[in-house]
Amino acid sequence: MEMSMYVFMTFVGCGLITWLLRVVPFVLLKKFSLPKLAVEFLSFVPITIMAALFFESWFIGHPGHLPEINWENLIASGPTVVAAAITKNLLAIVIVGVITMAIVRLV
Repeated sequence: MEMSMYVFMTFVGCGLITWLLRVVPFVLLKKFSLPKLAVEFLSFVPITIMAALFFESWFIGHPGHLPEINWENLIASGPTVVAAAITKNLLAIVIVGVITMAIVRLV
């Protein structure tokens, strides 16, 4: 399959823009400091993003209907949350989550 120069430049442009959007904030924040209120507000962003991703995985969306519960993810999240509360170790949390999901899918 032949790729035209237009398509190639589109890929390069999209990659460059994506890279700039991820790198420029770090460069700017090294030179400038944010107000204390902004830093305090932004400290909650990782928690809210992780919570949104976590709870979103419990449901399966069907356009035009109410979401259906994803029982596999819901059941597997129980032991994973317990492991997170006890160990506070990311590796242990991931291992417990993967093993629990494997057991749920096996049964």
